[in-house]
Amino acid sequence: MAEDLVMENISKSFGEVKALDGVDFSANCGEIHALLGENGAGKSTLIKISSGAIKKDSGSIKLSDKQLFLRTPNDAINIGIGTIYQDLSLIPVLTVAENIYFNKQDSLNRWGITFNKALYQKTLNAFEKFGVSGINPSAVVEELTLSEKQVIEIIKVLSRDPKLLVLDEPTSSLTEDRVEWLLKLLRQLAKEGKIIIFISHRMHEVEAIADIVTVFRNGKNVGTRKMSETNSDELVSLMLGREVASYFPKKESFIKEEVVLEARNLSFNHMLQNVSFKLHKGEVLGVGGLVGQGQAVLFLFLFGIARAVGKIFIDGRETNIRNPKEAMNNGIALIPEDRSTEGLIFSMTLRENITLPILKNLKSHGLINFGKEKEIVSNLTEILRIKAESMESLVSALSGGNQQKVIIAKMLSIEPKVLLMYDSTRGVDVGTKAEIFKLIKKLASEGKSIIYYSTTLDELVNICDNVIVMYDGRIIGTLSGKNLVKENIIKASMGEKVSDLDTRV
Repeated sequence: MAEDLVMENISKSFGEVKALDGVDFSANCGEIHALLGENGAGKSTLIKISSGAIKKDSGSIKLSDKQLFLRTPNDAINIGIGTIYQDLSLIPVLTVAENIYFNKQDSLNRWGITFNKALYQKTLNAFEKFGVSGINPSAVVEELTLSEKQVIEIIKVLSRDPKLLVLDEPTSSLTEDRVEWLLKLLRQLAKEGKIIIFISHRMHEVEAIADIVTVFRNGKNVGTRKMSETNSDELVSLMLGREVASYFPKKESFIKEEVVLEARNLSFNHMLQNVSFKLHKGEVLGVGGLVGQGQAVLFLFLFGIARAVGKIFIDGRETNIRNPKEAMNNGIALIPEDRSTEGLIFSMTLRENITLPILKNLKSHGLINFGKEKEIVSNLTEILRIKAESMESLVSALSGGNQQKVIIAKMLSIEPKVLLMYDSTRGVDVGTKAEIFKLIKKLASEGKSIIYYSTTLDELVNICDNVIVMYDGRIIGTLSGKNLVKENIIKASMGEKVSDLDTRV
C-alpha cells in the first residue's frame, strides 16, 4: 500500500532540549495508526508540526505525494489536516453550534452575523451524520460536562471533512459510552479512506482499534509494528526502553489507624444523598461508580468549592470548610480533574506554579525568601522527577505528564494530611503513571491519607485499600480485601446487588 502521509528526518529543538531527532513517520489511507510513547517522547511535537502549530527545524512532509510547507494551523486545515488536541479550544460563552462552525464563511451572512436557525439545523445534521446524541446545539459550552465538550471538539474538526485526522488523547475526557462511540466512528472513517493517527495512553483502546503502532522514545521513532503481531508488553517495553512486568506497586494489607477525616450525611440536591464515610491515617480510599454519580461534587465539597449540607470532622474536630484556602489550612489538598483550567497557570513558570499556595509562608519581612523557595521546588522536582529545562521554564512548555506532576508538586508543597486525587492519571503515559502510583504508596506509608477517584477500574483495585462505590449520589457500600475486584465494582456501579459489599457507613 502506498504511504499517503510521509514525514522524513523531522527534527525540532526547544532551546537545548531536542524534542524530535531525525524522525521518520508514515501513515496510510484506510488505516488507524496508533502513536505511543511517554509524555515528552516527541508525539505531541510531531503532530503540532503536522498541524502547522509549530515549525520544524528540518525535514520534509508529504501528503498524497504533495510537498507541504505548513506555516500556520490554517495552512494545515485548508489542505485537509484536522487535529483534535487533548486540551480544548472551545469558546465557553458561545453555543455548541457557534463553536462548531465558528469563523467558517458558509455560516456567516454578508455582514458577518451568524444565522442561528441555520447553524442549529446544520449542527443537528452533523450530529446525525456522526452519531451524536444528548447534546443541545443551543446549549452554552461552559454549561456542558467535560465529556460533552470533548465531543464538540471532535465534531468541530470532523465537520471540515479532513483527509488526515490526528487525535491526541481524545478519550481521556470521555465517558465510557462516548469512548465506544468514538472508536466505532473512527473505524467507519478509516473504511471511508481517511488517514487516522490515534494517540492514547490507554493500551486496551490501542489494542482494540489500531492497525499499525509506532512507538516514540526520547524524540526518536524506536519501532513500528502491526497490532496483530505485537502485544502490550512489547509496546510498553519499547516506550520505556526496558522490560516492565507491572507498573502497579506491590499491594500490602492495610491496618486501620486513627480517623483523619470523617464525613457525616453530606447532601446536595440529588447529587449527594446522605454521604458518610471515614478516612484513616495512611489509607488510600478509592471512590468508584459510573461517571456523574456524585463523585465530583464530593471532591469539590471536601475542598471548599461546592457547598453541601452535612458535617466534616478533621482529627475528631468538626470543621466548616467554606473555600479552598480553609481546606488547605486544614491540611486538605486537591489534584483537580482538568489541569489546563483548574490546576495550572500556563503563563507562569514551574517554580511560580509550585509555590503559589505557600507564598505567604515564604515571606520574611515582606519579601519572599528565594533561597527557601528554590530549595522546596528543587526537592519536589526531584521527588516527582519533573523534566524541565529549569525551574524557570514556563509550564506551557512542559509535556502533559510533567504538567500533571507540577500540579501534584504544587499541592504537596502545603504538606497536606489529606490528598484528594480526582482522575489524576488521565492523559499521562505509563511511565508517569508508575511514578504517581509509587508516590501514592510512599505518601501513604508516611501517614498521608488519600481519597482517590479514577475512571480506570484497574487503578482502584490495585492502588486502593478500600473502595466506596457511589450510585445516584449515594454510597451504596464498601469493597475491601479479597472482595475488591473489578467485577464487584462494575456490579455495584450499576446498582446491582453484590453479596460481598459492606453496606455499613
